[in-house]
Amino acid sequence: MQHDLTGLSLSSRQPGVAGALDALCHAYVRNGIELPVRLKALIDTDPDYGFAHTLRAAFTLAGSRQADAPVVAEALQKARALACAGNERERAHLAAVQAYAGGDPLLAVRRWADICAHWPTDVFAYRFHHFVAFWLGRPEAMLALARQSLPHWRHEWPVYGPLLACQAFAHEECGLFLAAENYGRRAVELDPGEPWGAHAVAHVIEMQQRHHEGIVWLDSLSANWHDRNNLRHHLWWHLALYHFELGDDARVLELYDRGFRDRGSPLTQAVPDLYIDQQNAVSMLVRLELQGIDVGDRWHELGELALARIGDCTNLFSVPHYLLALLATGRKTEAGAMAEAVRAFAEGGGAGADRVGADQRQSAREALVPVCEAILDRDRGDFDSACDHLRAALGGAFRLGGSHAQQDLFGQLAADCALRADRQDLAALLATRLAGRYGWSLAGRRGYRVLA
Repeated sequence: MQHDLTGLSLSSRQPGVAGALDALCHAYVRNGIELPVRLKALIDTDPDYGFAHTLRAAFTLAGSRQADAPVVAEALQKARALACAGNERERAHLAAVQAYAGGDPLLAVRRWADICAHWPTDVFAYRFHHFVAFWLGRPEAMLALARQSLPHWRHEWPVYGPLLACQAFAHEECGLFLAAENYGRRAVELDPGEPWGAHAVAHVIEMQQRHHEGIVWLDSLSANWHDRNNLRHHLWWHLALYHFELGDDARVLELYDRGFRDRGSPLTQAVPDLYIDQQNAVSMLVRLELQGIDVGDRWHELGELALARIGDCTNLFSVPHYLLALLATGRKTEAGAMAEAVRAFAEGGGAGADRVGADQRQSAREALVPVCEAILDRDRGDFDSACDHLRAALGGAFRLGGSHAQQDLFGQLAADCALRADRQDLAALLATRLAGRYGWSLAGRRGYRVLA
C-alpha cells in the first residue's frame, strides 16, 4: 500500500502515484505555477485513481468561474464512477467537493473539517477548507481548524512552511496580529519564496499602517516569487497599497502595469479574467479615481472581461468589482443586467444559483444586493440612496468573502458617497467601524481623509 508524504494511505496500486500526489500537494500549498502539470502527471500515472479526478474538480472550482462548470461535472462523474475503489478518506473528499460543486460550499467546509478531525494530517482537506472558508467570510472557521491541526504537523514535511503560512493568515483575519506575524515570518524563514506567509505579514503591516516597513518587506522578497502563481500579483497589489497610502501614485500605476496587471505576463495571458486579478485591478483603479487620479484607458480591458461575468455569482466578492468595471466603461445596460442577475440569484434563481447554497443567497440578499444597488445609485448621482444601501450592507459585507484590506474598498466608496451627500450618520458609522475594528482614525487613511 502506498502512503502520501504525511503517512496517509492511498487506494491506488499504480507505482509512482504517491510521488505524483506529493508533488501535486507541494505545488498546491506553495502556490507553484507547476500545479496544472503536476495534476496531469498524477492522472496520467493512474487514470483510474478516483481521488485524482476529485482533486481536478476541486482545483477547477477554485477558479470561481461559472463557465468551468462542464469541466467540474466531467471530473466528478469520473470520480464517482471510480469511488468504490477508493478508501474512506478519499470518498469523504469526493463528498466535500460534490457539496461545493452542487450548491453548498458551507457544507463542503464542514466536510473538510470532518476529514481533518479523523485524519488530521490531510493537507488537501486542510488547505481546501482554508480557501473556501475565506471566500465564505468565515475566518473564525479558518482559525479553529488551524489551531486544531497545528499539533499534528511535523517540521520535516516539505509543506510545513506553507501550513504555517495558513496559520498566519487565519490569525490575521481574526485580528490576532502578533501571532499572525510570527507565524508568517517563520514560514518565510523556511522558504523565502513562500508567498502565503509573505501575504499574511503584508496584511498585518497594512492593518497596522506600517506602510514604509511594508514596502521594504515585499521588495526584499519579490525576487523569490518567479515560480509562484497569481498570488504574486496580489502581493504586488499589496505593495501598491502601501505606496497608495503614502501618496506615490506614479509608483502605484507602475506596479499596476508591470506587476499585478501586467497584461503581457504569461500568467495573465493564460487566464486573463482570473477573479483575484480582476479584484486587484478594479479596486486599485477605484481607489485612485476617488483621489482624482487619471488612470488613462486601463478600465477598457476590465470592462470587456466583465461582460462574460454577467450572471456569474460563483464568487460573491468579485461581483461588485465586475459591476464597477462595466460602469467605468459606460456599459450601463450591461451593468443593469448584472444587478438584475444578482437580485435573481439572491432570491434563489438565476445562472449559477445551483452552485451556491442557501447561506450564500442569504449573504447576497443582505450584503451583495445592497452593495450593488449602492454602486448603481452612485453612478446615477443618487448619493443619498447609495448611502442608505451601504449603511445597510456594511455590517454584513464580510460574509461576501475577501480580506479586511480588500473589503476596505466598500468603506472608501461609502466615504465618497457620505461626503457627496453630506451624510453625517454614515460618516460617524465609518469612523466608529474603523476605530473599533482596526484602530484607525478617518484622518489616518488616505481614502477617508477628506471625509474626516
